[in-house]
Amino acid sequence: MMPDLGKYETEVLASYGVTLLLLLGLWALSWYKGRCVAKALRDVEERRKKNG
Repeated sequence: MMPDLGKYETEVLASYGVTLLLLLGLWALSWYKGRCVAKALRDVEERRKKNG
């Protein structure tokens, strides 16, 4: 069901692949950073409970 891309098929498909990899990389970095921030927040809240 893919349209005919002619002589530029390789370049177009490669650009789609690179774009997909970049988007997945951004998602993974965001997910990782979110987990790190959530852990840091839990640690701070735990310290406040002990000291407060």
